[in-house]
Amino acid sequence: MDDLLIKALLQPTPYEQPTTTVSLLQTHISFIFLTDSHVYKIKKAVDFGFLDFTTLEKRRFYCFEELRLNRRLSPDIYLGVVELRRAPDGNVAFNGSGEVIEYAVKMLRLPGERMMGRLLEEHRVTPADIRAIALQVARFHGDAARSPEIDRFGTVEMIRANWNENLRQVRPYIDRTISPAAFSQIEALMATQLEERGPLINSRITGGFIRECDGDLHSENICLDSRVHIFDCIEFNEKFRYSDTAADVAFLLMDLENHGQRQLAELFLAEYGAASNDSAIVEAVQLYLPVRAFIRGKVESFRLDDPAISAAEKQAAAARAGRFFRLAHGYVLRAKLPRSLFITCAPTGCGKSALAGELSLMLGIAHVATDIERKRLAGIPSTERGENIYTREWHQRTYDRVAELARERLAGNESVLVDGTFCRKNDRDSFAALARESGSRL
Repeated sequence: MDDLLIKALLQPTPYEQPTTTVSLLQTHISFIFLTDSHVYKIKKAVDFGFLDFTTLEKRRFYCFEELRLNRRLSPDIYLGVVELRRAPDGNVAFNGSGEVIEYAVKMLRLPGERMMGRLLEEHRVTPADIRAIALQVARFHGDAARSPEIDRFGTVEMIRANWNENLRQVRPYIDRTISPAAFSQIEALMATQLEERGPLINSRITGGFIRECDGDLHSENICLDSRVHIFDCIEFNEKFRYSDTAADVAFLLMDLENHGQRQLAELFLAEYGAASNDSAIVEAVQLYLPVRAFIRGKVESFRLDDPAISAAEKQAAAARAGRFFRLAHGYVLRAKLPRSLFITCAPTGCGKSALAGELSLMLGIAHVATDIERKRLAGIPSTERGENIYTREWHQRTYDRVAELARERLAGNESVLVDGTFCRKNDRDSFAALARESGSRL
């Protein structure tokens, strides 16, 4: 789509319903025009190998596929496929007169302030929201189509082929959004997991868990309005939609963790397991968590090569991609991680808390911070510095408290990271003793 056409579609006149404003969002595969009341989604003329929208007829076909498939979960917001026509005078309009130059999926516009991604950033997603999503996803999976042809996509061979394709597509981004070391470790450890989990994968096929799923189940595609709206499933490639139901579940679990909401992820998994009667779901999602994070890193990386995206947007996409790849790396590492007690040791203000936060995200472990616990003990907000809480007495009270919290985690066979200066040898020695007592690595 050229700049002149984009400029024309940013005016109110081409649209069927009156609108005061039009704005544009872009993904790596779509132009999304938002009016006051509706959304018009036009596919980009791109070919990524796993999708091909390079001809007008292909874009038309996949618009109708998007409509058909998304009406399974949100029939009320997917209104139809509309034609964008250019009149002899050069003006363009949806369902106007003249030559058809594009097709668009027309949707009702959902309230941006109720999008789950935004609500997660604002810490406004509730346990009740998570239960409602889990119930709807479980029902959707229970009704989703299955067949011998769909089952084929759940085999070890097909999963391996898809994984190798993901690796090939990410190789151009090594040293851009993913480090060579992380790429190599993910590649090796995922190959090992596929071999080790062969019996589990086969049991998922015989148990009837390979279905026509959503394929893109994450918070940016969920709106928590008067009801749960789940939209924008994968329409362009069957192999991304025909999968283990655990792959859908893993996508949202990974996304919740990426937002720092591990407790909500654990709640979603528990509620989904109860609603679906899938007794193996906890084990099954472990195979797909790194895959989902890796795919999100890949998709964000694609934006770096999109000429329609600004330099600032590309920089932001690179940062998001790097975080997803670190999470994917962490998922494969944590599968082999023995129970461990991590401590930081560095002066104040050098960046250790940022590093500790990233490490705890990657490894999925509790992050206990001395500064937060010190202020919690003093009964003051974490944003305030506080007076007289950095004395020797307060130091000892704080380290005793974080040791207690670490001991509880280790006793529950969990790893834990304690974030403090640990500049005193006595503190380091006491936590080394705690690790020995619990049989954990330090």
